[in-house]
Amino acid sequence: MGGVLDGIKILDFGRFIAAPWCSAILADMGADVIRVEKREGGEDRWVQAVTAGGEGGTFLQCNRNKRSLTLDTTTPEGLEITRRLVAESDIVIANMPLVGLRANGLDYDTLRAIKPDIILATATAYGEGGPYSHRIGFDGAGQVMSGATARQGLADQPIRTVVPYADFGTAMTMAIGVMMALFHHRSTGQGQHVESALLPTALMLSNAFLIERELLGTDKPRMGNRGTSVAPCDLFAVKDGWVLLQVAGQPMFKRWCRLVDRLDLFDDPRFADDDLRWENGDVLNDLMAGWCRDKTKAEALGLMESFKLPAAPLHSTADVLEDAHIATMGYLHRVPFPGAAKPVPIIETPFRMSATPGTIRRRAPLLGEHTDEILAEVGIGSTEVAGLRARGIV
Repeated sequence: MGGVLDGIKILDFGRFIAAPWCSAILADMGADVIRVEKREGGEDRWVQAVTAGGEGGTFLQCNRNKRSLTLDTTTPEGLEITRRLVAESDIVIANMPLVGLRANGLDYDTLRAIKPDIILATATAYGEGGPYSHRIGFDGAGQVMSGATARQGLADQPIRTVVPYADFGTAMTMAIGVMMALFHHRSTGQGQHVESALLPTALMLSNAFLIERELLGTDKPRMGNRGTSVAPCDLFAVKDGWVLLQVAGQPMFKRWCRLVDRLDLFDDPRFADDDLRWENGDVLNDLMAGWCRDKTKAEALGLMESFKLPAAPLHSTADVLEDAHIATMGYLHRVPFPGAAKPVPIIETPFRMSATPGTIRRRAPLLGEHTDEILAEVGIGSTEVAGLRARGIV
């Protein structure tokens, strides 16, 4: 079965997460993605090393289904090879500010001069055209500047989320933009520049907080793991771990009252709706904490499930790897990689399609693993490649 993007060629100059995860999703769907990196390897290749060769966990996730080409794009010969690759490609993906794009011959005007219908997809920290556009930034910049981090954590300590959601969110929005650009290209034959950035992605995810502030003039306090707008909602300690419960809406609240044998609370004016329950959440959360205290995780979750309440166990990373549902659903594919102690659990394409599913066809590439074959595809023979290698170009 062919992929939706079979026949589409992508040059990936991305690093870390936003651009590489975008191109990984497109590669899952059949695109031929060439990762272009420095001769010593992109910085993201070596972060959080998990293999004997030094490749990192995020690199292994974000670069499956790709081929690797090493190339010094700052040299005249490297720029010429870049031009030849662009001429044979449909999409170029990069995450670097405009000055970096220009230095590497990857800005939209330069690319369009080589291939008029090229699609360029870029990710930056703040977006181009504003007073912060010259700044560099990672995921945390989007988080802390979106208003979200100010709202999460402990009363006296804001806490940034350990999962880089601004980066991965930007990758997904960029992938949507690329698909829209491809749809437009197939209708008109025209390319375009797709721009994504960490800050607007983070703003998208925290937008409700901003609306609340603008219209009501207030910010709710940081409340740890408790809900921002409903109650009872928290991580609750049980005898052998923690469980999460989130109750919203009148029918669910009534079922919770039955669970804890407190039907009198349903007619209590303090708990008449979600807003009032949140305002008086300490009462409800404390009741739930007491209910959980003498139960095991299995007992608490079983009872909450029987009352059709949205509850879940707090999993450690080890628990995730052993979870029966995750295993049955095949969410993690174990892919061998040279130098890894065991097959690497790589997340599958994060959406499923009944007719044209994404697939993990190959592991992430070793550094420069496909340099010779990629250059051969643009007419550079083995003798010339040897010379380029001797001069430090590839």
